[in-house]
Amino acid sequence: MKMIYTRKDFPDGFQFGCATSSYQIEGHGFGGAGRTHWDDFAATPGNVVRAEHGARACDHYHRWTEDFDLIADANLDVYRFSTSWARVLPDGRGTPNAEGLDFYDRLVDGLLERGLKPAATLYHWELPSALADLGGWRNRDIAGWFGDYTDVIMRRIGDRVWSAAPINEPWCVGWLSHFLGHHAPGLRDIRATARAMHHVLLAHGTAISTMRGLGMGNLGGVFNMEYAAPADDSPEAASAAKLYDGYYNRFFLSGVFHKTYPDEVLEGLGPHMPARWDEDFDVIGAPIDWCGINYYTRKLIAPDKGPWPSHHEVPGPLPKTAMEWEIYPEGLEFFLKRTHAEYSKGLPIYVTENGMAAPDTVIDGAVPDPHRIDYLNAHLAAVQSALADGVPVEGYFIWSLLDNYEWALGYEKRFGVVHVDFDSLQRTPKASYHALKAALTR
Repeated sequence: MKMIYTRKDFPDGFQFGCATSSYQIEGHGFGGAGRTHWDDFAATPGNVVRAEHGARACDHYHRWTEDFDLIADANLDVYRFSTSWARVLPDGRGTPNAEGLDFYDRLVDGLLERGLKPAATLYHWELPSALADLGGWRNRDIAGWFGDYTDVIMRRIGDRVWSAAPINEPWCVGWLSHFLGHHAPGLRDIRATARAMHHVLLAHGTAISTMRGLGMGNLGGVFNMEYAAPADDSPEAASAAKLYDGYYNRFFLSGVFHKTYPDEVLEGLGPHMPARWDEDFDVIGAPIDWCGINYYTRKLIAPDKGPWPSHHEVPGPLPKTAMEWEIYPEGLEFFLKRTHAEYSKGLPIYVTENGMAAPDTVIDGAVPDPHRIDYLNAHLAAVQSALADGVPVEGYFIWSLLDNYEWALGYEKRFGVVHVDFDSLQRTPKASYHALKAALTR
């Protein structure tokens, strides 16, 4: 089974890449890394499948050369990775961990040696436990702590990375982790949510300014987006879907690009926002050079009579991935077009994550995953449609290179184009990997 599109079907200079995150693949038990709130969350019964954690993960810490060879051999251009705050600063502040800084030095040099572009993300959810003890994302001081961390790591690698973004998926840091409680720190608290959602953007802007001060360029923001569809034709369902779109998608884009928050979101979060929050937009809105969109699925939203936000998700009719996420590539096209028209307005846009989980198994030394090839084909078709309408999409990065630690779902959900045996840690490229390699031949 082949990819429908090849490199030649995209504009010159269009970047193809893959993405990972530090805690999900590195092995946080190695190299002097400090404890994170994910270690604490996973150690609490009931939070994570089989209480699995990231102490070993894919052991990328020791196997990165093999993994980078896989990226290069697939004819990809860019590797989007994250640096771990707790690996660089075990207590979140204070004395850096020399082993951690040296590790990221090796990673960047290893990518450059293979002709790959390093795309760094500063935070993919592994908050040092010592900072969680101080309130974590609820504490306004976290913006300064994050700025200091940014300075430490980017003084080491910032001269060689191709791009940098401060925080992966602010909705997950704010809402998923503080309102729904599904991710660390596992809170279900609207006051904590309002503060976390604001402070994550304050930290984003602080990091952008810090990197500008170091002379860095090609700086962006990475936003996850879900298409919100009304569950029925009622006005109430339409309002519910609009609110979901507001706190999931538009809150963060609006803060960065418009220096405002959506009115319908502030109806619920406004009473719980930190003091003088509206004075922070000059920091939050620090200019960026590109916008990243992480996209996977849509949700059907139905109204209810519960407390704000007074709605809930209902199952949809479309084919689903192993995450029970509907496959809806039309949503990616929608977000590419809307983001360009209403927010980024001409800045380059990258699809910084897109992919699917499936119960992939090794059969006679191979891993057939035609479903994933179909998924990638459909979403690349959405990118093609956006390009045809003049949207400046300049890259597409697959999630993920490797099967890895899927947070609260442990090691059950496989997103990789490379299969990982979590006992032996053997890597086996899947059919989708080989299809991509053929399609991206230069």
